[in-house]
Formats: sequence, C-alpha cells, structure tokens
Amino acid sequence: MIDLPRPAPLTPPPEFSTEASSIGVEFESGDLDRLGLYLALLLAANEQMNLTAVTDAHEIWRRHILDSLTLLPVLADLPEGARVIDIGSGGGLPGIPLAICLPHLRFTLLEATAKKAAFLERIANADMLALANVTVLAQRAERAAHDRGERAQTHNAGTSRTGGHREAYDAVIARAVGRLPTLAELTAPFARIGGRIALIKGEQADAELEEAAPALHLLKITHATTIPTPTGRILVLEKSSATPRVYPRADGEPKRTPLGVVRPKRSES
Repeated sequence: MIDLPRPAPLTPPPEFSTEASSIGVEFESGDLDRLGLYLALLLAANEQMNLTAVTDAHEIWRRHILDSLTLLPVLADLPEGARVIDIGSGGGLPGIPLAICLPHLRFTLLEATAKKAAFLERIANADMLALANVTVLAQRAERAAHDRGERAQTHNAGTSRTGGHREAYDAVIARAVGRLPTLAELTAPFARIGGRIALIKGEQADAELEEAAPALHLLKITHATTIPTPTGRILVLEKSSATPRVYPRADGEPKRTPLGVVRPKRSES
C-alpha cells in the first residue's frame, strides 16, 4: 500500500499560465492548487516507486501538467457525464490533470501495474483532491477491451448490456504508451462508434502515422487531424464502425508483433 503524505502543493512557474492560455486552457478557482498538490503527491510517491523520471519542481509543470492539458481542447466539447478512459495511466498522466480541470467528465484510469494502480486509487480517493469523477481499473488493456459487460433483459423483451469497457467510451486518451501501430490496437476497441481517440505524441507523430496506416485500416479507424502543441503533437483518430472482434490480440501480442508492421528478416550468417 502506498502511503500518501500531505505535502505542500507545488507552485507553478510564472510562465506556466501564459503557456496554458496559449492553447486555450483557462483555470477555475482552486485548479492550480489541486494540480500542484497532485504533483507534490506524485513526487513523494516517486521515492517509493518509479512513477516519473522528471523530478525538477519547475520542469514537471511543463513536462507533465501542460503536456497533459494539451488534450483539454480536444475533450472540452464532450457533454456532461461523457466517459473518457486513459490507457496506461502510470502515475495518472494525462488522466488526473484532465479530471481536475474537467470535473463534468467521468475518467477511467487503466493501469496494469498493481503498485501504480494502488497509487492511483489513493489519489482518486484522497479527500484533499476529491476526484469523485475518477475510477481506477487495474487490468491489462488487452483484457479490459474485450469486456462487453453483463447481458440484461429489457422491458420490451430485448437485451442490453450493463458495465463493460468495449466500445463504452466517448473518448480514449493515452500518453507515452508505445508507437502508434501498437497503441491503436490497444485504444480503438474502447471507443464507442462515433467516438474519438486522442494520443499525445512527439515530433515523430507523422512517421508513426505513416507506419500505422495498415493498422488503422484493420481497426476501422481514421486519422482526423494532427494538432501541434507547445510540448509535442496530438493525433486525433475517429471511429466510425465497430472494431473487429479479434482485436486487441492476446496479452503482449500488440507490442511484440504490431499490426501491419513488417519487420526485416534477419540475414543468415
């Protein structure tokens, strides 16, 4: 169990609010204090486990908080109660900062590593952050994405499903999880038909997009737009039809053999 201390919130550097405003992010009263408290808790927990390589108190605002909030304009038009899932949340990025700034949305943080998931649970349930809009799912994406929920009888003798994660989310987000051919397979099944997938990427976004073209075709998702940001690029994908049942493949397979990526044959010596 990860013990959460009560550290003082980190103070954002002077340029942080200006950079945030440049991408259309405006903070409500108390947001910066809660973001600073989350960072302080993240750094405190990082002494017990590997949650972040960035430990400079000023740099962490830009590298983690600003980078996460570049997704905010992509999600801001979602209606009250819309569901968002953060795949491979790790220490809570980008999900926690977004949940703080978008309290009208419901966030699920999916994390397979038990210790990291336990940290996220403590963060979500901490009175000092009061993240009532956050749920933690301690499971591999390859398994959770096949969970269709429980079948239930409806009043008109039909059936429906309750719970579950497959095609259940209005938006799917991820940051620093893997290259696009792998990441697309792990994220697309969670998005509802008509939903969006928003992925934080770096300067290699265009190359990854080209590499992932066969995977996007197989997964029945399309590239909608690429958004440049102060910290990288966001790839926005759209889903217009159901993901084929076979995806995602078994645990680890999307990473070992990415869809549509032909690896060069080893030359015989």
